[in-house]
Amino acid sequence: MLGTVLLFLAGLGIGTLGTLVGAGGGWMVVPLLLFALRFTPQQAVGTSLAVVFLNALSGSVAYMIQGRVLYRMGTAFAAATIPGALLGATLVQHLGSRWFTLLFALFLLALAGLLHKGQTLGGKAVRHPSPEDLSSLGSPVMRLGIALSFLVGVISSLFGIGGGIVHVPFLIVFLGLPVHAATATSHFVLAITSLAGSLIFLCNGQVVLPVAAVMGVGVLLGAQAGARLSTRMRSEPIRRLLAAAVSAFAAGLILRHFLV
Repeated sequence: MLGTVLLFLAGLGIGTLGTLVGAGGGWMVVPLLLFALRFTPQQAVGTSLAVVFLNALSGSVAYMIQGRVLYRMGTAFAAATIPGALLGATLVQHLGSRWFTLLFALFLLALAGLLHKGQTLGGKAVRHPSPEDLSSLGSPVMRLGIALSFLVGVISSLFGIGGGIVHVPFLIVFLGLPVHAATATSHFVLAITSLAGSLIFLCNGQVVLPVAAVMGVGVLLGAQAGARLSTRMRSEPIRRLLAAAVSAFAAGLILRHFLV
């Protein structure tokens, strides 16, 4: 009973913080499952993806009701993430705990850099794409987005995290989408990507469903709290503090890899 409550509270905190800083929560779920519950990398990734799916589905429905999702772009990008998710799920099957820890640490360092710079990666101004750019699959904008979406699918299933921390800044900075459209479309893509990844790990028996369910409920509620807090608090100081904490944690994982 106590373990269930602690998992729920962990999900609640992860959902709140992840939404508040705009980084999602999957990257916090995986270390918790690895080190607190002693999951294998495959179990941690599979269970985390199931939690990410619940969170992304909830956000996607809300954004769809608000009419913010760019469906043509989202569908094309989601289709590109699925083969990436298959590749990521295959690669992680061949990683032992030590090498997974090292790769995850390097990913966290990259994530810390994104968090430090912020969602707009320094606020670089770019030209917004034209309606023709967004409607043609052959346009440079769409081709670039499809290529990146494949990579996001690989990262998502390799590390069990949401690809939004990579996708959202890319959509804003390099494709020039408005923030609200980028966030909504990224959530739509993430829901499909995480579902595909979850099903792969579920078929392999690598999703611990009770843990995913309890943490998923906590994350869903936490995401709503984080969304409300974000309208009342300045997120930039929190974002930079979190970037420093993620960097320190990544450094600890690297030391653990070489010293253990």
